[in-house]
Amino acid sequence: MIRMKRAWDESEADDGLRILVDRLWPRGMKKEKIDLWMKEVAPSRELRKWFGHDPARWEGFRSRYFAELEQSGAASELFLLAGSERKITLIYAASDRDHNNAAALLEYLRERGAAGA
Repeated sequence: MIRMKRAWDESEADDGLRILVDRLWPRGMKKEKIDLWMKEVAPSRELRKWFGHDPARWEGFRSRYFAELEQSGAASELFLLAGSERKITLIYAASDRDHNNAAALLEYLRERGAAGA
């Protein structure tokens, strides 16, 4: 099972493996709250700046981000982790809970048949 949470949401025992999927470390986030930092699955700096968390650019962001993931193969480790039947929580710092890279990444994993996504 894969789900997502904001970096500052309370961590819970059933979060399983907590994976930070942002390129930048969230301000004030304690390292012991994260099990794995996979900055390579985060969108490029250029794409992140272009998007600017503007919901009007969401569809374009998703499309470009998915293309980046396909080209880099960066999500392959996540596919392996998802297949391990471990609980996984994707951690992100954006304030918008619906339009952020973790939401897009979760959708990407589901569309490509990642177990548990």
